[in-house]
Amino acid sequence: MKETFRWFGTSDTVSLSNIKQAGATGIVTALHHVDNGEVWTIKDIENVKNTIEKNGLEWAFIESIPVHENIKLRQGDYLKRIENYKQSLKNIAQCGVKNVCYNFMPVLDWTRTHLYWELNDGSTALRFDKVEMAIFEAFILKRKNVDKSYDASILRDAEMHFDNMSPEEKQRLEDSILKGLPGTVDDLTIPKFKEMIAQYDGISHADLKSNLSYFLNQIIPLAEELGIKMAIHPDDPPFDILGLPRIIKSERDLDDLVNFIDSPSNGITFCTGSLGANPENDLPKMIEKFKDRIHFLHLRNVKREPNGSFYEDHHLEGSSDMYEVVKTVLKIEKERNISIPMRPDHGHQMLDDLKNTTTYAGYSAIGRLKGLAELRGLSMGILKSDIR
Repeated sequence: MKETFRWFGTSDTVSLSNIKQAGATGIVTALHHVDNGEVWTIKDIENVKNTIEKNGLEWAFIESIPVHENIKLRQGDYLKRIENYKQSLKNIAQCGVKNVCYNFMPVLDWTRTHLYWELNDGSTALRFDKVEMAIFEAFILKRKNVDKSYDASILRDAEMHFDNMSPEEKQRLEDSILKGLPGTVDDLTIPKFKEMIAQYDGISHADLKSNLSYFLNQIIPLAEELGIKMAIHPDDPPFDILGLPRIIKSERDLDDLVNFIDSPSNGITFCTGSLGANPENDLPKMIEKFKDRIHFLHLRNVKREPNGSFYEDHHLEGSSDMYEVVKTVLKIEKERNISIPMRPDHGHQMLDDLKNTTTYAGYSAIGRLKGLAELRGLSMGILKSDIR
């Protein structure tokens, strides 16, 4: 596996020098200052690429060129936005950057109810709590028909917990859910958030899949011509939230994806955390099945709980068997004679990083360094053992 690290640009508290010291050789980043749906210019692309290369690193994957909401909805100026996307693909290809991660999640990217949930060892992790999500939807957002999305027992627990929450706890929950990463959405207000969700009224899973198919059939032929590999990121969490459809969350969904258009450029970012939060997903089996379409790996582990909650566990612990995952990846790499770019995802905030109040939750240096070291050691152990 080609070891990479996500970097949020020159404002990131984790510098390119830090990443190089971690032993990673590839950078995963984007033009975070460009508004969604606008064209990435050659000048801007080259500026970022040159900055990375001056530090002895390679721009291994773009994460991401965001898909504008009008494209997902197939409404408004979506045709213009698709043309902008195509021009961005042409421009990155001209600059020699040809790997693109993207997602098709409505409104929000990944969603958590806790950004700094304290673990028994004193470090903090990202957490999705099903009851707290119900609190947000039912009592803070006051979404209509929320009773159709949650079991009655979850809603009872949500009401009881909400009544006992302090104003600070309620604000912390709202901030956690509405917090955006650079290049996704800006931090949102409740009124703006309601407007964005309302755009999807009447949009079914089938509708959103149809819109994804349309988008891919517009861009994948060009991507293939340019030698670009597109790699969709699964939905996180891998189930519907906020009344919004989630359509890339299972083996069946990935079957649909690859059948939308048959092209090696129509690929997958295989995120073991996103897919691993769905107990029905057999990760090693899925890696084997989609081995020709997996262009990028996000390796992390989550600990699932019976009610659908989960938290980001240590990379080699949690509900997914990371040994079997990595062993299967190494097997298909050998078969295909390739090295798939991989980044350790969502590290714990720990040690000196606990004092860092400006790092992005899940993306502090030390926790991801720990994850990278663990994954590197696991990979080396499997290869040295020559296990097949």
